[in-house]
Amino acid sequence: MADTKREIERKYEAGAGDPLPDLTRVGGVFAVLDKGVAELDATYFDTADQRLAAARLTLRRRTGGGDAGWHLKLPVADGVRDEIHAPLSDDLPPSLAGLVRSHVRDAPLVPVVRLRSARDIRHLVDADGTLLAEVSLDRVRADRLGAGKGRAQWTEIEVELADGGDPAFLDKVDKKLRKAGVSRSSSPSKLARALEETGARTTPSRAVAGEIPPVTAGDHVLAYVRAQRDAIVTLDSAVRRDVLDSVHSMRVATRRLRSTFRSFGGILDRDVTDPIADELKWLAGELGVDRDREVLTDLLTAALSALPRTLVAGPVHERLTTWSTARHDGARQGLIAVLDGERYLDLLNALDALAADPPLLKAAAKPPAKAVTKAVRRDFRKLAHLVGQALDLPPGSDRDLAMHAARKKAKRTRYAAEAAAPALGKPARALVTSMKSLQTLLGEHQDSVMARNTLRELSALAHAAGENTFTYGVLYGRQERCAAEAEEALPRVWRTVQGDLRL
Repeated sequence: MADTKREIERKYEAGAGDPLPDLTRVGGVFAVLDKGVAELDATYFDTADQRLAAARLTLRRRTGGGDAGWHLKLPVADGVRDEIHAPLSDDLPPSLAGLVRSHVRDAPLVPVVRLRSARDIRHLVDADGTLLAEVSLDRVRADRLGAGKGRAQWTEIEVELADGGDPAFLDKVDKKLRKAGVSRSSSPSKLARALEETGARTTPSRAVAGEIPPVTAGDHVLAYVRAQRDAIVTLDSAVRRDVLDSVHSMRVATRRLRSTFRSFGGILDRDVTDPIADELKWLAGELGVDRDREVLTDLLTAALSALPRTLVAGPVHERLTTWSTARHDGARQGLIAVLDGERYLDLLNALDALAADPPLLKAAAKPPAKAVTKAVRRDFRKLAHLVGQALDLPPGSDRDLAMHAARKKAKRTRYAAEAAAPALGKPARALVTSMKSLQTLLGEHQDSVMARNTLRELSALAHAAGENTFTYGVLYGRQERCAAEAEEALPRVWRTVQGDLRL
């Protein structure tokens, strides 16, 4: 089993013989407790080309201290990481291997650096003895493993916030350390510093690292494609850990890629991108197995909670809960199997190959203003046609289908505008905002359609069980009204969207 902990810390430079500055006068600190010196010995693993380090992930096997074992650290924000711990063993635990698979693929993990640290530990506690932060003075020795024999030594101070602590406390410690002449470390982690100082760091090309600004239309489209590829790879571990909204976010990334391939077919050869788009559609379908039910559950739960108690008859809450959880476990196991499968791995490799050797057409070399604008306008014209169809139809199933088609086209237009925004600036960003508003309205309408279908299903199950079905009818009527309100608002919202178009 693996345990996850949110790690919030700051690192500082220290001289080889420097003592830890006095922190007794930090606001809120009642005492500084000496916890002794721990001898830590950690071996860090990565691929030969350091894919984990490039993604700011660290994977180590460490002995010594109070948390010996395997540790995987995933970046969350500056100075914030999720640390996943697994018990000490000779081989990498499967629970951690899965979390790095999207980065590692089929490449073997090999030892890259060994770090041995003498950690002098202090606990900062308040008047009740509650831990506020752990401060350590680490004297580090780094040895490069594998090719070469680089070595490095340094001393650093690490301040880690206690679980559940207020991050503002770290500012108080920071102020005290700076007054003592201590400066923040320029390295985000010990591993990053060790790789740099032992000469083991591999440097990606500036284009791959995103350091070269996009110039041509092809540059701008590829930058967007690479960003969505990176999002899928990064979100893989979050989906495996069942992090809130991670499935939805990965699904959106697949949609953005598919939309980009279609919208910019004059820039990227669709003979190459269409097969990849088909695989992205497959992945989106697998991600959506449980997601759609999750969305409907949230909608119906909120609608049910908003009803007066006098309108709730029968075990409606219980039936909704049973319906929402009926497939969750099985769907989640199925999704993990998909992420562990070769088809998914082949898709990631295909995206890498496309990003490294893009199938650029002649228009890709043109300045972005004309080529990119042309693609966005084309999508907008198609959207306008679909919205016009929806407005011309009477309420009913045909209008429902037309509004759903317009919703999908609004997403595509939005994603095209997102890709164009770095090149076209304010007009494209304004279109993104307009598309979000239209997409929200059309999404609420589609949610009401799906909710009514679900309510019919739940009502039939309740009736068959001899339960009162009155509340399902009340909820159905309210969802009908939601749909009607969206349909009434569509002409006004669409006029606003047309007025905002500046491309």
